[in-house]
Amino acid sequence: MTAFWTFYESININRGDKMDLTDMVKMVKRHPDYHKAGMILCHNGVVRATSKDGSTVEKLEVRADRDKLADIISQMKERQGIIEVLVEVKEGTLLPGDDIMYVVVAGDFRENVFEALMDTVNMIKKDVTKKSELNSERNPRCLQRG
Repeated sequence: MTAFWTFYESININRGDKMDLTDMVKMVKRHPDYHKAGMILCHNGVVRATSKDGSTVEKLEVRADRDKLADIISQMKERQGIIEVLVEVKEGTLLPGDDIMYVVVAGDFRENVFEALMDTVNMIKKDVTKKSELNSERNPRCLQRG
């Protein structure tokens, strides 16, 4: 079973079976401080068909630590010039080509927004998501974080 979790303003909402980047951008545009935004950046993480070592990935098991994710979002929203940070993480068994994670960051200037997006993605991969690659050639390989 696959689950989708959206963290908007540190609230965990089960989204059923749909992730929608367009809806996230629309939500940012409804933010009361949106008039201060100079840009919106989006990240769309996707399951690769090969692992970092070059072996084939048939499936990917993904789990996320919701509390750590909420903390990261809160930290990013405290940064200078950042208006909104939205994240969706897809948990469960995923196939190559499936979307894993969406991150949307809105803020005043590109220097602030690019840095916040990169830091958000890197922190999520390091501290929030746990992945296991699955294929028929070998036993499941557990990847620590990221």
